[in-house]
Amino acid sequence: MILRNLATAALLWPLSGVSLALAGTLSVPGTGDGFEVLQAVALAYKQVQPTASIEIPPSTGSGGGIAAVADGRAVLGRIARALTDSETGGGLSAVPVMRIPAVVFTHPSANVAGVSFAQLAAIYSGAVTNWREVGGADLRIRVVRRESEDSTLKVFRATMPGWQTLALTPNSKTAVTTQEAVDTVKETEGAIGFGPNSTALSRGLTVLKLEGLDPTASSYPSNVNVSFIFKIGSLPADAESFIDFSRSDAARAIITSLGALPWNK
Repeated sequence: MILRNLATAALLWPLSGVSLALAGTLSVPGTGDGFEVLQAVALAYKQVQPTASIEIPPSTGSGGGIAAVADGRAVLGRIARALTDSETGGGLSAVPVMRIPAVVFTHPSANVAGVSFAQLAAIYSGAVTNWREVGGADLRIRVVRRESEDSTLKVFRATMPGWQTLALTPNSKTAVTTQEAVDTVKETEGAIGFGPNSTALSRGLTVLKLEGLDPTASSYPSNVNVSFIFKIGSLPADAESFIDFSRSDAARAIITSLGALPWNK
């Protein structure tokens, strides 16, 4: 059913003005944020460009995508942070594709549907250690955090109330990838973690409302911006065509269906 829906969405995209993909595979390395979404977009692109070969490989982080494009190992990369002045000064350019809500998720055993901003900060500081303190089960909270350079944590630091100077509890597990964070929370009763929103989170996890806000609400405070990057003047036709498709109405429908927010045109 998913493949059929993707194919249908892709066929809505007009073929006029689209360059045929060049021979070989276009690999787009970089951030793990939006990995599932970009794979779906690449699959839909294949429906309208049968000769195209687009690969969205597993995460190497935004830094990995930047390094690959900068040193010529890739012509197109993916990032979940803004380029620095030195990176743009080195000839890199970014095209935004989507915004992904930075969400908090729990093992269903926590038995909570949402928390306030203050309660979330208290959980991650270690001031609240049992789910019953926030209306949930009588169960110890198992905190899963991310490394300091993680894009979601940086977004929380910048936008989530109470997180700007929050000292995260040392009684926590550090996950080094989004998938590790998701898997750890799924496998651990009472666990809580955070990361980019995706439909995969609905399979075995509870995505929390924060201060009563659903992650897709316009007033939800925290979103990760995902962009493609390339060297100015070095973008081949197949890469340009894929970027154009990723910002088309068909791709926007796919992005929305998978829990992300398409970039406003």
